[in-house]
Amino acid sequence: MDMNNVNIEEIVKQVLSNMTGKGAAPAAAAPAAAPAGQIPKTARVAMMTEKKHFELQEYPIPPLGDDDILVKVEGCGVCGTDAHEYKNDPFGLIPVVLGHEGTGEIVAMGKNVKVDTAGKPVQVGDKIVTCMIFKDDPEITMFDLNKKNVGGADVYGLLPDDDVKFNGWFADYILVRGGNFGSTFFNVSDLDLDSRILIEPCAVLIHAVERAKTTGILKFNSRVVVQGCGPIGLICIAILRTMGVENICAVDGNENRLNFAKKMGASVTVNFADFQGIEALAGGVKDAFGGHLADFAFQCTGNPKAHANIYKFIRNGGGLCELGFFINGGDATINPHFDLCSKEINLVGSWVYTLRDYATTFDFLKRAKGIGLPMSDLITHRFPLEQINEALETNLAMTGLKIAVINK
Repeated sequence: MDMNNVNIEEIVKQVLSNMTGKGAAPAAAAPAAAPAGQIPKTARVAMMTEKKHFELQEYPIPPLGDDDILVKVEGCGVCGTDAHEYKNDPFGLIPVVLGHEGTGEIVAMGKNVKVDTAGKPVQVGDKIVTCMIFKDDPEITMFDLNKKNVGGADVYGLLPDDDVKFNGWFADYILVRGGNFGSTFFNVSDLDLDSRILIEPCAVLIHAVERAKTTGILKFNSRVVVQGCGPIGLICIAILRTMGVENICAVDGNENRLNFAKKMGASVTVNFADFQGIEALAGGVKDAFGGHLADFAFQCTGNPKAHANIYKFIRNGGGLCELGFFINGGDATINPHFDLCSKEINLVGSWVYTLRDYATTFDFLKRAKGIGLPMSDLITHRFPLEQINEALETNLAMTGLKIAVINK
């Protein structure tokens, strides 16, 4: 039964080119305080003021428009894009409040706000997440796999600083702008905090698996190899497992991550550090599948050499989904005859997600929890907002899996 190199720097620069304004000078960085149940007059943001440095700055919470939502931030995951911006500022965003894998509780909303992007009612007290913004076709039912999935996007956590200030999830509060700004958001009150923090990265993998299914190769009994067992690869394994795929081989060079891959649903693992050369490694993958090459492969590393190698793991007529290159990671060298043409490989690329994938992710997270996959264990480090710099440094050091900033 069937389960049926975009350059992010250039896209982000184009998206942000018409958005200007730097706002007022920062106030003192101190925790906002208010009586229980009341919204404070001021709150903090973690403003990235230079490369590899955030400052906690306090600003007045802006007036709420009729189409706006004020959210008290509960937590936000640290994405590789956050770390990329933190380290190099390739998008030229400084000063900026980062954080786009966030979630929190609605504490106030404008009179025109009645439902979320999927038409689900919302009210004060509900938990929400934001998504990449889709201005061209706002109806969720209009999106399919090949719709533009980032064109015209205003991404919270990648917005340039302006008078609003509360533009990213690394903060005490975030202002979700309505009206012509075109925000998309979802009511996810039925998910726990850890699941909500994982929604955005999981949506990336839901999209990738949907792209893979278009080849017609990915089936319940497929032999599937997943290369790279960071958060992206591990989530990929979990999604495959929830969809019924049981013959999954995880490939990585870190034994701890390979052990975690088994917890997420991998049936076998291969440590590339145990092999000398690609032919030997391909032989190791083949042996793991009982003498067969993979029917399908997911390349999740973002390493050009890994991309060049993965073709050797796939049988003639098999399929490959490349999703590891969210940013420009460099060129990969393959032999078009041996790697693609003579093997008739079905190759699809995947980048980000659509609104439909975002909504599907909610059901995936419930299913994963239902069959006992340890999704929450992906979050290996939790830092308070006051330690935002340590959180980013931990991400860069790759000493954990998913790093999260959790508000008190």
